[in-house]
Amino acid sequence: MITFVTGTDTEIGKTVVTAALAVLAGDSVAVVKPAQTGVAPDEPGDLAEVERLSGVTTLHEGVRLPEPLAPTTAARRAGIKLPSVEQHAASIDDLARTYDTVLVEGAGGLLVGLDADGNNLADVAENLTTPFRFVVVTRAGLGTLNHTGLTVDALRARGLPVEGLVIGSWPAAPDLAEQCNLEDLPATSGAPVLGRIPAGAGKFSREEFRAAAPGWFK
Repeated sequence: MITFVTGTDTEIGKTVVTAALAVLAGDSVAVVKPAQTGVAPDEPGDLAEVERLSGVTTLHEGVRLPEPLAPTTAARRAGIKLPSVEQHAASIDDLARTYDTVLVEGAGGLLVGLDADGNNLADVAENLTTPFRFVVVTRAGLGTLNHTGLTVDALRARGLPVEGLVIGSWPAAPDLAEQCNLEDLPATSGAPVLGRIPAGAGKFSREEFRAAAPGWFK
């Protein structure tokens, strides 16, 4: 099974959610990042963080771009040719023939462009031959109901399966809005909340992370 980890925005915890899902997946898992932006050639990117937290070592980065911008913008400014969504899909399908689970972490939100034509993560999914699903990472606080509903609606408008939502950073002491959002997200988006990642989980050691991750999901 291929699982796309997308989000309602950037910097909401997709990488930590991907690492947690990798722990749950067991031994036969590969993780893909089609586009990594905002990192130099010798800097650790999101996949290095997935490896540090989960211990998964089968990691595939499609293209790396230096400026912290949308991949299409960063590539244009750097004069770098981006792989097409068809090429991304073919690589992901190839991995799915070898591994039971392939996790694909998007860049920013769902509709951020990944190739020169502006195609996005949903377009990658539509070019697959392997079964897949989407997990949407969302915020806990104010604004999440609207942003989450829009993202889920965009996926469903294209007939793409949504497994559910994961709150990327759940506070130790949630305020009123966060508590209410936890209750309201399933009703407003039509998708269940699959899990909540505690705030600060990205600072855990690998041993702590692997031991705790199963308890963050229903």
